[in-house]
Amino acid sequence: MPATLAALAKKHLYRRRRVVESPAGRELVVDGRRLLNFCSNDYLGLAADPRVCAAFKAGVDRWGVGSGASHLVSGHTAAHQELEVALAGFTGRPRALLFGSGYAANVGTLSALLGPRDQVFEDRLNHASLLDGGWLSRASFDWY
Repeated sequence: MPATLAALAKKHLYRRRRVVESPAGRELVVDGRRLLNFCSNDYLGLAADPRVCAAFKAGVDRWGVGSGASHLVSGHTAAHQELEVALAGFTGRPRALLFGSGYAANVGTLSALLGPRDQVFEDRLNHASLLDGGWLSRASFDWY
């Protein structure tokens, strides 16, 4: 194993985690250097927005840091319900549904919308949530 890792390092293919020394945002500080961030999932730049941080802190003060269970067991709080109602109103839809993660949202949505009579063409390098959601739908798949 060490020889394999050394070979990867020699080819500059050995990955290491970089320590980010600043909050998430358009710019990051890594090794003391300010860099533009082209690899974030924070597409809207809200992760360090003061308004979002203040709302998060207020939510933690009121609700704590976890629901204690999944939505179907005992974890669907009034805060979740309020957010679903607000999202439905914002989007002009009768209802909205929260998912615990982006992965769960993709798997749940694709497996609900697609079925055995559907045909899907999907990049084999797509995120696992898209591949798994499509696979679970039992649709016919062509990967390219």
